[in-house]
Parts: sequence; C-alpha cells; structure tokens
Amino acid sequence: MNGSNPNKGKNFPSQAIPFWAAFIFSIILLFPALTAARSISPDRGPDTVVQIVDGDTLTIQHNGRAQKIRLIGIDAPESRINNKTKKDAARGNEDLDTITKMGKEATRFVKKIVKPGDPISIEFDKQTRDKYGRLLGYVYLSNGKMLNEEIVKAGYANLMTYPPNVKYQDRFLKAYREARENSRGLWAKY
Repeated sequence: MNGSNPNKGKNFPSQAIPFWAAFIFSIILLFPALTAARSISPDRGPDTVVQIVDGDTLTIQHNGRAQKIRLIGIDAPESRINNKTKKDAARGNEDLDTITKMGKEATRFVKKIVKPGDPISIEFDKQTRDKYGRLLGYVYLSNGKMLNEEIVKAGYANLMTYPPNVKYQDRFLKAYREARENSRGLWAKY
C-alpha cells in the first residue's frame, strides 16, 4: 500500500462523525430530557412573596419581576372601601364597615401564614391572568400546603369559581363547608 489511501477518489463516508451530525445527534438525545423538565414545572417554580395585599391577593416576585397574583377559587372580603365592597354590601346583608372589618381580619390571617420573603410555588389553571392583568393561581407554601385552601379552611374566604379555572372547586367546597359547620374564622363572629 506504500502509504497511499486505497479509498482516495472514492465516495466512502469518513470514519470521523462530522460536527453537524454530532450536534444533531446530541439534540436528539437531549430533547426528551429538556421537554420533560419543562413539563414538570412550567407552572410551579421558585417564587417569593413580596407583599400581602389582602385576603386573596399577593404581590410576588415571579419570573424576575414583582407581579400581583389573585388566588383562584376564593373571595376574601375587601379590606377597604372600593367598588367591589359597595357591590358586596348591596348584594348581602353586611354594611361597608363590617365588610372592611372582615377583610382586615382575613388579611391579618394571611399575614400570619405567609410573609414577605417566603418562598412559594404557583400552579396555574386554564387561564394565567385575569382581566386586570393579575396572575391567577394556586399558591403553595414551603410546607406543601395550598394557601388558597388554607384560607377557606380557616374561615376567612368565601368560594368564588369562574370557569374555566375550576380545578380544585370540589376541594374548596369541602373546606368551606367544614369551616362554616365548625364556625371557624369569620364564621365564628359574623
């Protein structure tokens, strides 16, 4: 053979894998792992509480910026007089002062179980934002408990379900009934 290449001039594939083939092969091997990681936690990630706005709304650090999140499935009384407080008063038997007093109690309760700086995780339902641009979610505390459910279970919120965000409505209904039957929270006083 005298050092000559017997394949010279013939169209045989090279022994070495070309760079582009190795790159594509790597992507094919990594794709399932990358998509699996995305599907595990697109809705639940490390977020932080910035402020407790009221009994059903928080400001959180989410995706690198402060954003309000409305807790899905629950409705705590308003802690200040606004249009919603006036609508609630017109609909029910409570006056504005009583509603805002209950709202302040609900806010105090939430502040007892979650504080600024606390890590949380969020689970979204069908919609991620409401008409006001707030995030809509189920908030999980570091102990794994769902804040939305804990507020209802303790008697500091009514139920408020807006389809299509109904994932835990049965769970919330059970917690609500239990709180009412056992006169917990606001149901003990009002």
